Amino acid sequence: MPQTQVMDRAQLADFLRRRREALQPEDVGLRRGSRRRTAGLRREEVAVLCDMSTDYYSRLEQARGPQPSEQMLAAIARGMRLTLDERDHLFRLAGHTAPARALRSEHVSPGLMRILDRLADTPAQVMTELGETLAQTPAARALFGDETRFEGFARSVGYRWFTDPSARTVYPIEDHPMHSRAFAAEIRTAYAKFGADSRSGAMVSSLLQESPEFAELWAEHEVRSTHAREKRLQHPEVGVMDMQCQFLIDPEQGQTLLVLTATPGTPSYERLQLLSVIGTQEIAAGR
Repeated sequence: MPQTQVMDRAQLADFLRRRREALQPEDVGLRRGSRRRTAGLRREEVAVLCDMSTDYYSRLEQARGPQPSEQMLAAIARGMRLTLDERDHLFRLAGHTAPARALRSEHVSPGLMRILDRLADTPAQVMTELGETLAQTPAARALFGDETRFEGFARSVGYRWFTDPSARTVYPIEDHPMHSRAFAAEIRTAYAKFGADSRSGAMVSSLLQESPEFAELWAEHEVRSTHAREKRLQHPEVGVMDMQCQFLIDPEQGQTLLVLTATPGTPSYERLQLLSVIGTQEIAAGR
């Protein structure tokens, strides 16, 4: 278990302030605007990027906040586009041991985050090899919901597919058997890569006990190395959309940027445009 160290509030506050002032609106996909006088980003803008309240972030930057949890620090590192060295420094200033530098990390690289920032009106998200969502665009949240809020095995979309019926509502019911086979095959790929003693192995053991459907598919030993390039997705307000899936893989981090698009001029494209408006409205409303 990581050892808790002494939190250096003054240095943490100074580090956060300097990183905020160094970030420009263009770095995170925001428009500069004509009335911006703040050096770098505003505190409220950083708070939104880090999924926390403006008051909480402001207290940290003013050296009067509580000790952040490791989960909160990870969110700050992603939101402020920190490098791995900067992330480790952030953890140490906050009184935590820096996360291990494993080959597969949940820290999203600044480069991948910059790409995500430029896709704000498009459903896109960064995912691990186990199907855990690390970051989403507003349009992705409007379509899938906030997939970063889950804990434990439920962080994996494949696990939720077989254990939580609400995870299936984004796909038309007639497509469910196809997706069940795809999720089982993707989980098997992770299991074969990381082994029975890994987190993916523990998740498989849990699924075999909890889901008869998964157990039946697992027994078939189907292997699939590529993702489906076309999917039908549905949203309660805009309806069913025919989507194309593009994947950008970061082999160093073991992460995939999934981008969903629709063919221009089609009804699906128009529905996708409406979905992006819904995502923007939800962000503006603080949801």
